[in-house]
Parts: sequence; structure tokens; C-alpha cells
Amino acid sequence: MLPREFTERMKSMLGEEFTAFDKALAEPPVKGIRANGLKISPERLLDVVDFKLSKIPYTDDGFIPELQSGLGTLPEHHAGMIYSQDPGAMSAVCALELNEGDKVLDACSAPGGKSAQIAAKIGHSGFLLSNEYVPKRAKIIVGNFERLGIRSAVVTSYDTAELGKMFDGFFDAVLCDAPCSGEGMFRKCDEAMLDWSEENVRSCAERQLEILSNVSSCVRAGGQLLYSTCTYSPEENECVVEKFLLTHPDFYIAEVPTAISDATSDGILPNTLSSSELKKTRRFYPHRSEGEGQYIALLKKRENDENLQRILYKDGAKDATKQEIAIISEFLKSAFKTPPSGRIIKCGEGFALVCHSIPIPQKAVFMSGVMLGEIRGRNFFPHHQLFSAFGSDMKLKVELSAKDARVEKYLRGEEISAESSANGWCAVCYEGVPLGGGKLSGGVCKNHYPKGLRNH
Repeated sequence: MLPREFTERMKSMLGEEFTAFDKALAEPPVKGIRANGLKISPERLLDVVDFKLSKIPYTDDGFIPELQSGLGTLPEHHAGMIYSQDPGAMSAVCALELNEGDKVLDACSAPGGKSAQIAAKIGHSGFLLSNEYVPKRAKIIVGNFERLGIRSAVVTSYDTAELGKMFDGFFDAVLCDAPCSGEGMFRKCDEAMLDWSEENVRSCAERQLEILSNVSSCVRAGGQLLYSTCTYSPEENECVVEKFLLTHPDFYIAEVPTAISDATSDGILPNTLSSSELKKTRRFYPHRSEGEGQYIALLKKRENDENLQRILYKDGAKDATKQEIAIISEFLKSAFKTPPSGRIIKCGEGFALVCHSIPIPQKAVFMSGVMLGEIRGRNFFPHHQLFSAFGSDMKLKVELSAKDARVEKYLRGEEISAESSANGWCAVCYEGVPLGGGKLSGGVCKNHYPKGLRNH
């Protein structure tokens, strides 16, 4: 049952629309999926899946799948072709104008859905810093990025106050999807409903304003700052935006794309606020569009004459030795048609390939590019992320189609037969998209799909 205070607040806010809103909350939540453009186009995904996909109108790559359960076991999921994401949540990144090669910060990013959406829009030539304050949640982002084949991202766990001191006007866009009271998740998360209180709403609002202010300095002149929550309370939404603008006159509210406006409601003007500009911010309600609650405010930073984009920290990466680089380079040359290029650095017990020119932060780094693998003696053992990110360009590949019985065997961790008589490391591909890795020997592909990812 909805908290009484919440119900009264929503009745006051929605008026005649409350009945439709209340009815929508009684219906099952709707799952959406997004085609991961780093691995597959939306058009190609429609050909591959064997269930109906209905286009989400304000996205280029989002769909409501006819299949609403078991998505995580599909080969399309394992291959990183799709990412399950709430349709309302997709609207935040869709409001940003992103281009290939852009530099973007996602300041509060777990579990990584919006970050992955950003990565697909800026491509492998862009740079994404995906930050999550809670280290345990940052690890979840890494797992998602590995599956999705994201190459030019760094995953960190910093307080946003530290981020503000590390980057001065550096990013083309910053997404601030701030922690909130979670009212928009009531339909699919009982815990959010049980934890709700008006006191928590006020507490969240204070923290949100602090976070938004912290990361605003990271935006370049003329750049974008998108503030979003998954809650309905004006205290956490319009009030935060207005208070921010009062102390940051170098930002202003911008219009979102028409398709998003058509699927959402105007921002509201509580009695304490006066700016009609707040109507440009958008409210996503489940009775208006399929999906859960979301609020988005697209802010832009005014142009100025001092367009300095600075990094205010020293590179913390530890370069591999010449001997280590030689062993890794030899493997890459032998295994790939065109060896992936970049800077090889040490990363824990293994090595990573940094495919961008941005210095690596000195601490709290959970991912710094593509994990290549480990050196054991004089031999190199590749990591799953190497297959996922670069498998399409490997010399040896086992190609599996949607109707191939070997797909399920591979995803269970079993050996599979291979037409090739060659020996050596190979990529296992599903409908042309890297699924994982294996090692060919005598017409058999020995399975190297990580145990923790396998179907049971």
C-alpha cells in the first residue's frame, strides 16, 4: 500500500490525473531493452531476436520487448547486444545532445545503464568517466561494461566533491542522476516504498543540491549538465534546480527534444517557486508513457571567453615494462588481424589497454580501459573483456547462429565442436557479435566463458 502522505502529495500535484496515475501503479512494471550500438544496430537486432519489439518513440535504440521475463539468459544479453533498462530512465540520456568523440562524466552511475547508453552515443573515440560513490556498486558497472564491449571508459568511486577538484570545465556533458527517495520506483521496488518518508525526501534534496553543485564545475563552457532523479517530489526536482540556478547564473534551462516533451509532463511550479522556466524540465509518469517515474532537467552552461578544459591531477597509471609489453604485443599480433592499439598499463594482477589519452586517476579506479589478461611465465592468458571488446577482429573465430544448438552449450560452459582445424585462442561469436572466448584444439573449442556469467 502506498504511504498515505505520498498519496496526498500526489493527489495535490496531479489533480484529475491522479486516478489514472494510481491505476498505473497497480499494473505490472514494464521492462525495456536498448540495442547496444557498440555491438549491433537496432535494425539488425530486430532481425536477430525471435520475439516482438515495440519502438520507444523518444529513443533511437530503445524497445518494449514482448518477452518480459528471462531476458538475462538470452544469448543476445550475454553477447552485449542488449541492455535491460527502464523506458523512463532512457529518456535522461536521450535529452542530451551527444556526438562521436565527446567526453562525458556520469557522476552517480550505478548500475551503469545510462553510462552504457552514453558510451554507445559517443562511440569508441569518446571518453566516459563513470563514477559511483559506493565501491560495491562500482563493481557492478564494470561487469556490465565488459559484456557490452565498452572500450574508452574509466570506472571510479569518488565523492563528487573530489570530482569537482579533479576536472575544471573538462567535459562536454555531465549527467547527474542523483540518489533520491525513489518514488518513481514504487511499482517495482517494495523496499523503496517501505523506506519512504517526508524526512527522507528533505534529506535527499539537500544531498542532491550538493552533488549537482559539485559536478557543475566539470562542465565546459557551452556544455551540458543533465540533472535527473527517479522520484516525483518537487523538493528533489524543481526546487533543487531552481536553488542551483540561483547560485550558478552561468547555467540555464534548455529545451529537450520534442519526442521527449510529447511523452512527458511539464515541470511543476510549487508555491515556493516562481520561475516559469521550470516548465521546460520534464516529468515522466507511468500513466502517460510506459515505464517508471523519472524527472529530467537539461541545463546548459553559457559560453565564455575562457574556455579552459583542464585535468587537475597527475596520471596514476603504472605502465607495463618493456618485457611485459613485448609478451602482450606478440600475443595480440598473433591473435588479431589488426592488433588493438593503445597504452598498456598494469591493472592489479593483469594488464589493461587504455584506448584514450586521458590520464588515469590515482586511486579508487575499478576499470581503466579494456582488461587484456595476465602473463604467466612467458605466456599470455586473455581476459573475457578482450574477447568482448575486440573479438570481431580476431583471426580465429567460431561463428554461431541463433538456431545453433552449440549456443546454449557454450553458455553453460561446455566444450563445443568447431569446423576449424586450427589451434589457438579464438572468439566465439553469436550472429557475428563477440560472445566470449575459447581455445581451439583438434576441432574442439575449449570453453573460456567465465563461470560467474554462465547459464545454469
